[in-house]
Amino acid sequence: MHFFVLKRKTLYFFGLIVFIAIIGSLWLGLKPDATPALGGQNEQIREIHMVTGEFKSTTDDGKEIEAYRWDPGTIFLEKGEKVRLKILGVNGKEHPFIIEGTDIKWVVKKGEETVVPLQFDIEGTYRLICLTHPSAEHNGPMIAYIVVD
Repeated sequence: MHFFVLKRKTLYFFGLIVFIAIIGSLWLGLKPDATPALGGQNEQIREIHMVTGEFKSTTDDGKEIEAYRWDPGTIFLEKGEKVRLKILGVNGKEHPFIIEGTDIKWVVKKGEETVVPLQFDIEGTYRLICLTHPSAEHNGPMIAYIVVD
């Protein structure tokens, strides 16, 4: 008959390995920012809020001037990140806009929130341009920048 004999040092070693595995599993399972291994189950879509704004002033000779803008004027995204851009129309009746380099074309209306889903797979800077206010001659330029890293 054959017996399998383990020394005390060997038992301690296996016990330590099991203990480390249990602690590691608990630590990974309890982390609040843990990502599921299969992906997609807890997919986060970040919301970014933006508004339309207007500045008005009067020159010394009595001429009224105004300029429209997006606020914030620059947003930063990660490459591949899924974003919901929520734009509230505050000033101006409506602002049709495009995002250069994409097929995105929407309209923001006063008193309404326009929700634009975004996801950029190419790094770069994209301009969100109001087609009503593209230049100073048209009370602009109403341009925001989307920086994708």
